[in-house]
Amino acid sequence: MIWYQRIAEFYDALRPALDVAILSFLLYKVYDLLVKTQAVQLVKGAGFLALIYGVAYLFKLTTLQWLLSILAPGLFVVIAIIFQPELRKIIIRLGQGELFSLDNKPRLGHLEAVVTAAESLSQQRRGALVVFPRKVNLRHISDTGTRLNAELSSSLIVTIFAFDGPLHDGALVLHGGRVAAAGCLLPLSEQQDIQKSFGTRHRAALGMSEQSDAVILVVSEETGAISLAYESKLYYDLSPLEVQHKLKELLDRQIRGSREETVVVQAETMKER
Repeated sequence: MIWYQRIAEFYDALRPALDVAILSFLLYKVYDLLVKTQAVQLVKGAGFLALIYGVAYLFKLTTLQWLLSILAPGLFVVIAIIFQPELRKIIIRLGQGELFSLDNKPRLGHLEAVVTAAESLSQQRRGALVVFPRKVNLRHISDTGTRLNAELSSSLIVTIFAFDGPLHDGALVLHGGRVAAAGCLLPLSEQQDIQKSFGTRHRAALGMSEQSDAVILVVSEETGAISLAYESKLYYDLSPLEVQHKLKELLDRQIRGSREETVVVQAETMKER
């Protein structure tokens, strides 16, 4: 019984720190999800209302308190309706296990193979869509296409996106340095202010970045421009060097921080349209 009492005493001493650590981890992950879905604006709005109510309570502004207490339930319903897409994305990401999933970091050679293939496709005016998953599981996207589970290479990517090929019009999804599936269907963007000149590929890439934390590489069939979509934004017409360095930064920060890498491309050089 003595050893049991010692374990209990040790746990009692450790419990407050463990409690705070777990709570801090959960709060950080929830905040990370809010930032990625742009629902952080919802939190800012709720915080602003709470601040107003606190001021009214502190200075005993009874009329303002009464008004806020009446409007608060209706405001929460209105906010939930307005931010319904963002709330839906958060629930989807929680269901896909983003809170506890590990990063899927491709190797440097894999990134170079994709960029080499994109440069070749750009010169030939062949369209392409390549999806790099990060934390959010994209198995439901892979299930819409043809399962390959093939070794990643630039020649394979060029072959998949060849003209008149059966997998040409879909997206290629990578997983763990392998081609998980090709010919996959991506959700189209919900943004209303997207440029009219952007075709289905760019809208699909942007839509995928809105509903997940994936990074999507796009090659335009009309112009040959190479672009990246991530965090609900599209960065259009990048050079192969810019694409490669940005992919390293987003997907494999360990490679970016290694001594072998001496060139850093600043994000300000990218043209956002």
